[in-house]
Amino acid sequence: MKIALLGNPNTGKSSIFNLLTGLRQHVGNFPGVTVEKKSGFFTDGSQRYAIVDFPGTYSLDPRSLDEEVVSRVLRDPKNKDYPDLIMAVVDASRLENNLFLFTQLYEFDIPIVLVLNMWDVAKKQGVEINIERLRELFPDITIVSTNARLGLGKERIFGGLKSIKARKKNGFMGNVIPEKADDNESKREKAKARKEKIETIIKQVQTKSKKTKESRLDAFFVHPLWGYLFFLGILLVMFQFIFSFAAYPMDFIDSSFGHLAHWTRGVLAEGVLNDLISEGIIPGIGGVLIFVPQIALLFFFIGILEETGYLSRVVFIMDRIMRPLGLNGKSVVPLMSSLACAIPGVMSARTISNWKERLITILIAPLMSCSARIPVYTLLIALVIPEGYFFGFINIQGLVLFGLYLLGVIGALLTALILKLLIRNKSKGFMLLELPGLKSPRWPDVFASVIEKVKIFIFDAGKIIIAISIVLWFLASYGPGDSIHIAKENTRKTERYSKANHDEKLNLESSAGLKHSYIGQLGQLIEPVIKPLGYDWKIGISLITSFAAREVFVGSLSTIYAVQEEGDEPKKLIDSMKKEKRSDGTLTYTFASGMSLMVFYVFAMQCMSTVAIVKRETQSWKWPIIQFTFMGVMAYVFSWIAYFILA
Repeated sequence: MKIALLGNPNTGKSSIFNLLTGLRQHVGNFPGVTVEKKSGFFTDGSQRYAIVDFPGTYSLDPRSLDEEVVSRVLRDPKNKDYPDLIMAVVDASRLENNLFLFTQLYEFDIPIVLVLNMWDVAKKQGVEINIERLRELFPDITIVSTNARLGLGKERIFGGLKSIKARKKNGFMGNVIPEKADDNESKREKAKARKEKIETIIKQVQTKSKKTKESRLDAFFVHPLWGYLFFLGILLVMFQFIFSFAAYPMDFIDSSFGHLAHWTRGVLAEGVLNDLISEGIIPGIGGVLIFVPQIALLFFFIGILEETGYLSRVVFIMDRIMRPLGLNGKSVVPLMSSLACAIPGVMSARTISNWKERLITILIAPLMSCSARIPVYTLLIALVIPEGYFFGFINIQGLVLFGLYLLGVIGALLTALILKLLIRNKSKGFMLLELPGLKSPRWPDVFASVIEKVKIFIFDAGKIIIAISIVLWFLASYGPGDSIHIAKENTRKTERYSKANHDEKLNLESSAGLKHSYIGQLGQLIEPVIKPLGYDWKIGISLITSFAAREVFVGSLSTIYAVQEEGDEPKKLIDSMKKEKRSDGTLTYTFASGMSLMVFYVFAMQCMSTVAIVKRETQSWKWPIIQFTFMGVMAYVFSWIAYFILA
């Protein structure tokens, strides 16, 4: 039996879905659209049920892509997702608002189980519902109550499924619209009439004995000053945790895969297979898994904020700021998340129902300076910005770092404004939001959400990341003919090589081989293009290799300049870069070229993991290609301007 799980947002649908299915669930997309489809199955002993958790919906008169999907499925019996049964979930503490969608569902000839969820919240707020009277008003459906957030009500749902009643199309509204009215006027009159009828039902089935205490908290959470300050504090705590605690497992994953690659190289016989596994596949897998701690921590915090109901308050206060830019109040979480890593930021944009606003958020998220840029910024600032203080206490280098972050934020917001004018969308942007009751989080739902997001990243984006890693390994390991072999032989004959220690010899050979590899030759090929920015072919190679991940820039330069890093600070690398000269004898790394390079990394899309996840989220290569292109153009133009002004 196919069940459609339907209801308004924030009614606890996901809690009921998780309660029934456990981990027997799958996340995909509805055919032809980017609306998320969560499906699963469960059994009640004798009967097996397939259940689809549809997006939260306020009405079957579509005003968003999510609502359009729900409406299309229910109005087409030939659709493969057309249900045998509707499980309509309503928030018992907000019955009147939730009945609007339910009465629309009631007009179909599909059997219905009405689930009055959040029964505990309703009682806490003094709301009492006369279920027997509700059953008298809707005699041909099954009605059950649950507290899914607390794990209660599963057996009552099973009992309701065994007592399903056959139904015929029900004219709930009757003939309430004048025949001569135009379509728009007819729709307005019919909304109005439905609400009036719902009000008469509520008077018969619901009583409220006391006022809610939440109004005082909400007055603080959505306050025009304290609301923003409190949210800022939440963000600071959140990102401190993500930056601080994610670093330990990330370092562990990084070192573990480094040791695994080293061990593999020693165990397997020398040859192409050894190189492919130890230099291509293992680092590729490590490059996927290293992001898992950040993704898991971020979605753990987002899950808590969502479960408690606080996230809806954030969306409400931020909407007034984001709306003029073509964004949505819900865009703030993905954009702030992207300061840690654009990957979970892009993934968290799913909460935005309007496709245009969601797409703009996804496209600008990588412009927020992520943690992967920090090694690049740190190296270049130490290289070209002198140490010192303004007014005796403002660190100059710290000020430049702050400026780079600010430049990324400004670039993201201005790009959003331009994309708002360029991207066409038939559905008009709006935000229909009902603030859910404040409550403690249901931890199984929080952890289920974290596991789901991590699985999506590993198995969907991971395949693309590993494939690109292998391609990059090939380009850096091979060259035309015997060019790499000859280059290494010539290096071994030099005086510098003969005086070097073992590690330095390996780095000298690696540097010579890289220069004559396919990617090295590509770097020399693009040198005329990047020369106006103040870069040489060696920087060109680093730009190409750091497409895998921005922090690869430092490692690539280390190899190119054949130096050995000591400790955490790349001091020897900085010394070599400071002495590096062009063919005309001028220094390669000047204040102008260094600032140009920093600006380039602010805007350039140099993270294949993000490209992969954008492809996954938009279900098309079109948008990641457009994103890669416009960010590349921004990087080139603004870094050229920086070099032209400062040179």
